[in-house]
Amino acid sequence: MGEWLVSIAGTPQGAQLATILALVSALAHAIFGALQKGRYDPWLTRGAIDGWLAVLSAPIALFVVPWPDLGMALLLVGAIAVHFAYKVTMALAYERAAYTVVYPVVRGTGPLVTVIAASAFFGEHFTGVQWIGVACLSGGILLLAVRNISEETLDPRTLKLGLMWAAVGGLLVALYTTYDAYAIRQSPDPFTFLAWFFFVTAIDFTVLGVVRYRRMGQDLELGPLIRKGFIGALIAWVSFGGVLLATRLDSVGEAAVLRETSVVFAALIGWFILGEKVGPRRLFLMCLVALGAVIVEMGG
Repeated sequence: MGEWLVSIAGTPQGAQLATILALVSALAHAIFGALQKGRYDPWLTRGAIDGWLAVLSAPIALFVVPWPDLGMALLLVGAIAVHFAYKVTMALAYERAAYTVVYPVVRGTGPLVTVIAASAFFGEHFTGVQWIGVACLSGGILLLAVRNISEETLDPRTLKLGLMWAAVGGLLVALYTTYDAYAIRQSPDPFTFLAWFFFVTAIDFTVLGVVRYRRMGQDLELGPLIRKGFIGALIAWVSFGGVLLATRLDSVGEAAVLRETSVVFAALIGWFILGEKVGPRRLFLMCLVALGAVIVEMGG
């Protein structure tokens, strides 16, 4: 399977599969993001997800795929550092501002910076039409954040701190997307990299979650948290694994842009499943995001 994926990288067939993987990743990431919203501390929620990721990935990494050589091991160390910084930043943002504010800021900033980074590091250059698409998509996402900010009741200082961490999170999304794309392209078998990636990058927040739980000094109903972590781990394999494979098969920038249609999927989930009100302005911005993705995909 891994050899076949490598063989179609850079071909029309690979580009088509990359588009499908990026869109599936977007849907999965919308669900993944919603799981981190709720009554539990964001550090505990992420710790539960990472705990299950480590448990589920360990047998595959340790006993199924080859162990990493020195080069891959060094790349995995870098991935641990980048993703740890991202997860800390997201936890700090979710502590201070609502999910509906944090998520669009992060997702709107990420693709714009990723496209620039992909141009610098991979020689991928968007056409003028594609840049219009990026502007529509990122602009639509950030305007969603502005709309949601207007409904916030937090004090200004707390809100500003939340937005600051969200913006840093967006930059780290661009950093880890670019870094992970480079790392997976160095591996002869992308599935070997994925197995070890999910195992080693999940250990840090598993430990942090346990330490934080012990220091909280209060009884929590752990059953729902553990179930949420298990579901989140399965979704993470689809979400992060899908976009990593997409960057291995085709353009890093296009995969990053298509994945950010997750905000549209998140809004649709809220609308049709959770019964949330969308309203004409939010519906227009969702259409703008979707239009931007279409322009990027068709304008290449």
